[in-house]
Amino acid sequence: MRMPPLVAGRVVRRDNRFRVTVEISGETVAAHLANSGRLSELLVPGALCWVAPNHNPGRKTRFDLKLVQYDDELVSIDATLPNALFGEAFSAGILEPFAGFECHAREVGLGKSRFDFRLDGRAGTCWVETKSVTLVVDGEARFPDAPTLRGAKHVRELAALSRAGECTAIVFVVQRDDARVFAPHWRADPAFCEALASAARDGVVIYAWSCSVGLDSVTLHRSLPVCLADYRR
Repeated sequence: MRMPPLVAGRVVRRDNRFRVTVEISGETVAAHLANSGRLSELLVPGALCWVAPNHNPGRKTRFDLKLVQYDDELVSIDATLPNALFGEAFSAGILEPFAGFECHAREVGLGKSRFDFRLDGRAGTCWVETKSVTLVVDGEARFPDAPTLRGAKHVRELAALSRAGECTAIVFVVQRDDARVFAPHWRADPAFCEALASAARDGVVIYAWSCSVGLDSVTLHRSLPVCLADYRR
């Protein structure tokens, strides 16, 4: 996925869930943040970041916050990106677990539910949800970093489909390249994690991929092992 032209800046503060004040060449500007997660380890004052200018006259913010530097790692923090990354990788035929499917549709409704992807092919149909992951602790990618009722609802909906005989999957897209394994963040949201573990027992397949992140592009890079064990015990 190609990135738009980016401008370097420094994080000043997070104003609310979707806006961050950034300093660019001595000027403070407001940047839109497409991520409602806590990101507390990333959005610290003084952190090096990159924003994309937005020229929409109807926007209240002139920039979109795209990347943050964390130690030696570039982290993509746009939570809308995983759908595009998955779709791009699927179309390129590089997602081996989904090799039996030939086409995809996005944001597809089924009954009262809506899913990120419906994959179709000779293998049948598979319903897929993607999740954006930015938190990595000691090489372990963790989701979520804050309670997510919406996320748990998606998981339970997929589990119900799986129990009805449908092919279902959840793909965690880790938007950085320093993770060695993915695990649900039991301490942050035990209800979501219980729902995820239960869904896996019901047949929902859980995948995780890390990303190669650069100033010019973000791409799915490599699959990660998934560990669903509750390590609080």
